Amino acid sequence: MRWNLPPDRLPDAWFNVLPHLPAPLDPPLHPATREPVGPDDLAPLFPMALIGQEMSGEPWIDIPGPVADILRLWRPTPLVRARRLEEALGTPARIYYKDESVSPPGSHKPNTAVAQAFYNKEEGVIRLSTETGAGQWGSALAFACELFGLECQVYMVRASYEQKPYRRVMIETWGGRVVPSPVDDPTHPGSLGSAISDAVRDAATREDTHYALGSVLNHVLLHQTVIGLEAKEQLSLAGEQRPDVVVASCGGGSNLGGISLPFVPDTDVRLVAVEPSSCPTLTAGRFEYDFGDTAGMTPLLSMYTLGHDFVPPPIHAGGLRYHGDSPIICNLVKNGRMEAMAYPQGKVFEAAVQWARVQGTIPAPETSHAIRAVVDEALAAKEEGVERVILFNYSGHGLLDLQAYDDYLNGRLDAG
Repeated sequence: MRWNLPPDRLPDAWFNVLPHLPAPLDPPLHPATREPVGPDDLAPLFPMALIGQEMSGEPWIDIPGPVADILRLWRPTPLVRARRLEEALGTPARIYYKDESVSPPGSHKPNTAVAQAFYNKEEGVIRLSTETGAGQWGSALAFACELFGLECQVYMVRASYEQKPYRRVMIETWGGRVVPSPVDDPTHPGSLGSAISDAVRDAATREDTHYALGSVLNHVLLHQTVIGLEAKEQLSLAGEQRPDVVVASCGGGSNLGGISLPFVPDTDVRLVAVEPSSCPTLTAGRFEYDFGDTAGMTPLLSMYTLGHDFVPPPIHAGGLRYHGDSPIICNLVKNGRMEAMAYPQGKVFEAAVQWARVQGTIPAPETSHAIRAVVDEALAAKEEGVERVILFNYSGHGLLDLQAYDDYLNGRLDAG
């Protein structure tokens, strides 16, 4: 069963969680002075509209008409009940998922890529640089830049660049240019931190270029809240008062924030972040100020971190291989409003294959972390003999990640 909303039911404003956080966010600090950054410090990298959103305390921020017009190419996205998985697990839980794989690039990422391209275009910028892990963000930004007539330069983590060649082709098909990162060390597997360094260095040294980030920052999570806002309305149509638990995978926090932040004021709803055991930022990191990139060029953010020089193993969930996390997500975890858990790669792909064989679709490795946690939540409900409404974000398809499935199915996948 699925619940669709017509295009005119796209939310007309983004939900700003900052007024609802359990504690105020610590300010980002300038990398040189270690003093709080101001708008002028960020202006070389971002348009003023996004800087304003980064710091806004307004509860709602209107979605510009040109952004909404493009989002309606695929939004609102369906809410689907995973009945076949429920039956396979024999659980009394009711499992719903928001299907973000229906966007042109196949993930949730264009929800913010379109907005960022629009605001940069409005400010007269003609070129954007960015990083990408598994390629979902890079392809989304290339898609958005093409629609607004902007050039797009993507620095892709080298391990993913080699594992996922068709993501590179997708970026190039939409007119983007993509190179492996780090650019100065062809033997290095790369990390999101080093790719951010390459992209920031690019933007900082060109007058015609701004930097675009696919996760972590407040304005990115703001743009993603269309997911949770739509899900609230669709759950009501499905006859549910609210979910008991909201689950999503977490690398930098964009898809997790998108599905969960609109539920932060609903204190009876549990919020669960799921990350890889090989990059356990929320479950094993330290809460402190750290750089967002490897080279120490970005402002320092107050967050859980494994250290900005941490190089994660080249797991297939490239979008989750980040040393830090969104300050908003870290604030929620630190103050007990959100839970965090980590799974090894082998358990994640076990759940991904189960999903594919029962529900029919092939999820991205990142999305599969959420599916693993959903399966365990549903089995816990079965063991306890209780009904439980589970909502999760199906953040993207895995049709360009089939090498990972081939490795798993043929025993070549590192289970850690």
